[in-house]
Amino acid sequence: MAKQNQWKNLNGLVFSTDPNYQPPTEDEPATEMVPPQQQRLRVQLDKKQRKGKAVTLITGFAGSDDELKELGKALKMHCGVGGSAKDHEIIVQGDQRDKVLKYLLDKGYTQTKKSGG
Repeated sequence: MAKQNQWKNLNGLVFSTDPNYQPPTEDEPATEMVPPQQQRLRVQLDKKQRKGKAVTLITGFAGSDDELKELGKALKMHCGVGGSAKDHEIIVQGDQRDKVLKYLLDKGYTQTKKSGG
């Protein structure tokens, strides 16, 4: 059996002068589930740093990464296009603002607004 390296468990900590220091555990605090009615989502068109290609950007999502990816997948399937979901943002390829806005309102995200031009 291979010997486990204890340094890997310190999350990059090299040295501490505090004799009572305990390294942080990997248990992330659970993100509280925010109901769709209380989330303030913004749907906007974005072309910055995308070589002129337009994408629909949904920002303001409050929830876990799994919920974000699930909503992103549902939006991409609804619009029939690709995209990604990370860093509390969902990117849907193309100008799909109206489709995305209608879908989110139908799913109970009542505080969703179209933002920008």
